[in-house]
Amino acid sequence: MRETEYYRRTSETEVKVKVRLDGSGSASVNTGISFLDHMLKSMATHALIDLSLEARGDLSHHVIEDVAICLGEALRRALGDAANIRRFGYAIVPMNCSLAFAAIDLSNRPYPKIDLKLEGESVEGMKSEDIRHFLETLANSLRANIHIWVQYGSNDHHKVEAAFKALALSIRQAVSIDAERTGVPSSKGVL
Repeated sequence: MRETEYYRRTSETEVKVKVRLDGSGSASVNTGISFLDHMLKSMATHALIDLSLEARGDLSHHVIEDVAICLGEALRRALGDAANIRRFGYAIVPMNCSLAFAAIDLSNRPYPKIDLKLEGESVEGMKSEDIRHFLETLANSLRANIHIWVQYGSNDHHKVEAAFKALALSIRQAVSIDAERTGVPSSKGVL
């Protein structure tokens, strides 16, 4: 089973995460930030990853950042040595008025490129800059290339939701086992 638990406690936050890569998409998430909970549940559902996540902290920004750190770390640990995975994933997702593209490389070399085209200062009470920061921090913690681009949309909620769903499908593809592969998907022999 490719699963792990990760716990992080600082003077600002406390986060507990459990992930199972070969799951059914079930999610139990409580960060105290409703929109983040919604996005994480959606991500688990579409990535087919079982996710249990509890977080609390002093400020929303600290919780958002530490949830991204812990989720990325848990996903990375659940991959183990990454033997036999596809490594790359990509998806295009429409969400009503919005269209989002996502691509991921589980390369062990972090690089985020996030363009959500958000127009408002916040989405459902979550600062737009914190949404972008969550995705950037996730890429860094997971040690992955994550590229997300919203091509268009007239509703910020739909833009973000399309982006998270596209990322979820990309993760699902990248962590899936490739029946034709033996070993780590790299000519170097290691990610």
